[in-house]
Order: sequence, then C-alpha cells, then structure tokens
Amino acid sequence: MPLLVEGRRVRLPQSAGDLVRAHPPLEERARLLRGQSVQQVGPQGLLYVQQRELAVTSPKDGSISILGSDDATTCHIVVLRHTGNGATCLTHCDGTDTRAEVPLIMSSIKAFSDHAQCGRLEVHLVGGFSDDRQLSQKLTHQLLSEFDRQAEDIHLVTLCVTELNDREENENHFPVIHGIAVNIKTAEIYRASFPDRGPEEELRAARALTGGPMISIYDAKTEQLRIGPYSWMPFPHVDFWLQQDDKQILENLSTSPLAEPPHFVEHIRSTLMFLKKHPSPTSALFPGNKALLYKKNEGGLWEKISSPGS
Repeated sequence: MPLLVEGRRVRLPQSAGDLVRAHPPLEERARLLRGQSVQQVGPQGLLYVQQRELAVTSPKDGSISILGSDDATTCHIVVLRHTGNGATCLTHCDGTDTRAEVPLIMSSIKAFSDHAQCGRLEVHLVGGFSDDRQLSQKLTHQLLSEFDRQAEDIHLVTLCVTELNDREENENHFPVIHGIAVNIKTAEIYRASFPDRGPEEELRAARALTGGPMISIYDAKTEQLRIGPYSWMPFPHVDFWLQQDDKQILENLSTSPLAEPPHFVEHIRSTLMFLKKHPSPTSALFPGNKALLYKKNEGGLWEKISSPGS
C-alpha cells in the first residue's frame, strides 16, 4: 500500500495546494509550521545534514537528540519516522535522483523497524517555493509519486512545500521555511537555523557540488559520523568561477538566485576554493584512503577519532 492521508489513499498527480485543500488537517499543520519563529539550534546533540546527505537514528541514541538541515530554497527536507520505535531519518533532497533516493530513505528506516510490532511510517515534507523554473513543483511531485510507489503504507503528516511554503515580496517569490529540526526523543518538528554545520563542512559541501549522490553519513549502532572516503573529478573552470562577481555566481550556480540566503555566495566561494586546493580527493584528505570518523564527546560536540584499523 502507498501514500495515505487520514487513512485514505492520496490521489496523484495533484498539486500540493490541491492536496492540502482536500485534507484540512494537512493545511492546518502547514499553517502552524509556517507561523513558528525560527529556533537557533546549537551544536550539542545535533547531527547536521547537508544537501544530498541522509542520517537516521532512534531515541536509543545516547549521542544525537536532534537531526536538522537548512538552506533549502528549491530543495525539500524529508523526515520519515516509524512511530513504533521512533526511528527517524532526515534528508535534504535536491531532485537529482529522487527515484533512487526514496528507496534509500525507506531502507534506512526499515533497518531499525524490522522488529517493531506496532506503529506506522509517517512522512513530513518541507521546503521549496513557487520558483520561476518550477523546480520546487517538480520535486514535490517526484517525492509524492515515489513515496506512493513504495510497498509499505506511508502516512503523509506534514506537507509544507512549494506554494504552501511561498511568500511574495515586490513580485518576487521566496520560501517561508528554509530549515527544520526534528527532536528524535519527542518527534517534534520545528523551524530552525544552525550556526554550526560541521564537522568537515567544506569537504561535505565539495562532494555535493561535484555531483556526489545521496549517501548515509551516520552509524547509529556505533554513534559515529562517517565521512568518506569520497572521489570526485576536478571542478570544471574553477579558476574562472572564482574570478566572477557575486551576481554571476548567484545567477549561474544557484537554482533560485533571488531566494538564496545571504551567505550563499560566500559558501560557494569557500567550496570552490576547497575544490581548487583539492581537485581530486587524496591521502591528504583521507589518510590511508579511510573514512574520517567523528563521535560526540561528553559536552555533546563532535570530536575526531582514529580511523578503523589505524
């Protein structure tokens, strides 16, 4: 069985707006989420998920209590949760390969849920806006369709995407919500921003900018963040892009130039500088071609630990 709202199968294809109008509880939940003030989430107990990353854990985790992601413009942040055992997956989807990513999200939760006798799968979709290129609309449709194709019943609980997450200012459109967090223990989902996006923020961003696929970054059994080893090809014309002004970078390296957060260009420049310094990942980035492993210390902050077998 497929995607359900209030126990009834969702009729697809239809727009997000039409879907919530047919289901008032969905519309009310989106309205309440949009109306929240943004909470700034500190690094203690946080696992920050970048674009094209996926992380899954459960309330039994002694290190992680919050999963979160932000800077979504046309991207969507997806939370899938099993209500029986609390296993929760958060991912930041950009529409690169939604058909492959949704089964990955499903299997990550199922790894926890095999022994759950009761409970159901609930999905929450947040992000996007009414952008000129209709990239958000396309991604919303892809995600709804792919969840509907799964064998399991999946209950759509939150839908705050595309036109439901849109605000207009001077005839330009912007997303209302850029980021969310989910509390693993309480299942609360709320608007959030994240000053700390580590560890290895530039390395992880470089992988996404060079076209890396969706990957899982966290091992809940060992409570370790696992980064790499990655491979990528040299970024084309990196010197050319580094010489361009902010306007050129925005117009050419963003899916939604007018809607990006203020730090977007600075983030792209620092990632390009990283790619210029490391045109392809080497032993300098991944000693012994092994993953970089991080674990939370007693203060709730990430601390690097030695690679396996080293």
